Amino acid sequence: MSNALHTSSITSLPLLARGKVRDNYAVGDDRILMVASDRISAFDVIMGEPIPGKGALLTQMALFWFDKLKGIVPNHLTGDAPESVVAPGEVAQVQGRSMLVKRLKPLPVEAVVRGYLAGSGWAEYQQSRSVCGVPLPEGLSNASKLPEPIFTPAAKAEVGEHDENISFEQVEKTIGPELAAQMRDVSIALYKAAADYALTKGIIIADTKFEFGLDADGKLTLMDEVLTPDSSRYWPLEGYEAAFKAGANPPSYDKQYLRDWLETAQVDGKPWGKTAPAPVLPAEVIEGTSGKYREALEGLTR
Repeated sequence: MSNALHTSSITSLPLLARGKVRDNYAVGDDRILMVASDRISAFDVIMGEPIPGKGALLTQMALFWFDKLKGIVPNHLTGDAPESVVAPGEVAQVQGRSMLVKRLKPLPVEAVVRGYLAGSGWAEYQQSRSVCGVPLPEGLSNASKLPEPIFTPAAKAEVGEHDENISFEQVEKTIGPELAAQMRDVSIALYKAAADYALTKGIIIADTKFEFGLDADGKLTLMDEVLTPDSSRYWPLEGYEAAFKAGANPPSYDKQYLRDWLETAQVDGKPWGKTAPAPVLPAEVIEGTSGKYREALEGLTR
């Protein structure tokens, strides 16, 4: 735990914001230093204990995907070294876990793409046979592969609040029909390219969320993290079929492992209510979660 970074403290740059995982610092007026901490959140609550190595793993995976998908849409990477903008004594805090990125105008919509029915999508489907207003066929089950990936956007929430699923029409009202259509089409193209690649490595990407901003010229640009286990549901292909037939959640490489433990966790002798403060994570859960993140990166890049 001694090498884990729960919260960065870069004093040579102005702090812009602390998110669930990333601490963002201003570098002049046009760049941002994004430091991926080892914090982890579940059910929109930040855990008190860090997951050692998680920030570096997330950053390596995001950089891998930014490079692989760069032909589809521009991204926010500058190509500059994060270590070059902090004081010498702060280099250890940013090394291997940071990105130096362009400052964009963020769009207030989470671009969620689902290729499989899982999580809140499965819950909604059982009620309405649709997800975010997208009608789906009868007869689907938990973890069913969808006929085609669907765009199911969400309104961004403040830290500690739950993102709210919204319809495509609401996205159009928020950012305009043309930009909404571009975001949807680009998001689905990104998901399809990533999911096709991951399958060649024996990994299913069940769903993911992208974030976009506009650059100085108003061009749609991929930002934040991309296709990490924090923003995506990763399942090993091996074991998927058996779990699906049994109606169970497939084994995963993402923080579903942590969520499953939290579903049974207790605070003061009562089931945890999914609000802060979070239960104390035991060592085996910390180690197990770290292992899942590592498996995902190694699986994709082997």
